[in-house]
Amino acid sequence: MARAIPWAPRALIHKISRRYIAGDNLTDALHRVRQLNAQGFTVTLDVLGETISTLPQAQATADTYMEVLHAVHEQGLQANISIKPSAFGLLLEAQQCEQLIARVLDTAERHRNSVCLDMEDASCTQKEIDLFMRLRARFGNVGLALQAYLLRTYQDLEPLLHKAHTLRICKGIYREDRTHLVQDAWRDRSAINEHFLKHVERCFDAGSFVGIATHDAALIASIVKTARKHGIDPGRFEFQMLLGVCEPLRDQLLDMGFKVRVYVPFGKDWYGYSTRRLNENPRIAGYIAKALIGL
Repeated sequence: MARAIPWAPRALIHKISRRYIAGDNLTDALHRVRQLNAQGFTVTLDVLGETISTLPQAQATADTYMEVLHAVHEQGLQANISIKPSAFGLLLEAQQCEQLIARVLDTAERHRNSVCLDMEDASCTQKEIDLFMRLRARFGNVGLALQAYLLRTYQDLEPLLHKAHTLRICKGIYREDRTHLVQDAWRDRSAINEHFLKHVERCFDAGSFVGIATHDAALIASIVKTARKHGIDPGRFEFQMLLGVCEPLRDQLLDMGFKVRVYVPFGKDWYGYSTRRLNENPRIAGYIAKALIGL
């Protein structure tokens, strides 16, 4: 099914995407945030359309995120933002990228909000860690995502922990050369679990706040067991899940008393986001089959 996605009717992709995307515009997204907040979830908002080719596009991305921050503040919502540095021009003009993100961080700081830098493919990893360290020296409201399927994450994590940063641990979604990956990660996603768990445990040991971004029920169960065994304060971590994915598990974690943050994307690039997610997750791709036969 994943290989067949490019041949699926665009209208069908749009129908399925409504489960995973809040809508085309900020009004739609804020409506979804209010719903999730009312249920007890916090939210991370993401503006779709990270692929840019010009510096004016990077400026427009920054302006949009600042608009998001203003709206969240004005409406008293529990939501922060997550950004991809490449959408701010990291690969075009690194200095302007940093300046634009600094403006967003300054806006977030004035609104008592926070920003997480997403981690992208291996060609960006060191650039984004360096960028994060420079920004962290100026702002206390910036976090960073790290990918458990990369071998280098063991080394990358240590200097970040020493400064008690806010971190997000995810499995990793980009297609990378095997030399970058932990053993068997290229053929079995569950092979990443032991490394993911070790990184989370290291965050627990260091006292860093950690966002645990996964839908893997077995991995989540292991983390819950570890947190309880070592008496980790539930306020020192949160589970993070994509909008529309594994909702029963998401609800169960909230009922168990854990913090749960829902990642809510919105914007006009719904097709690009949807096809990427469908390719990344065969389970989601299965919804295409169900839609085709009317289930």
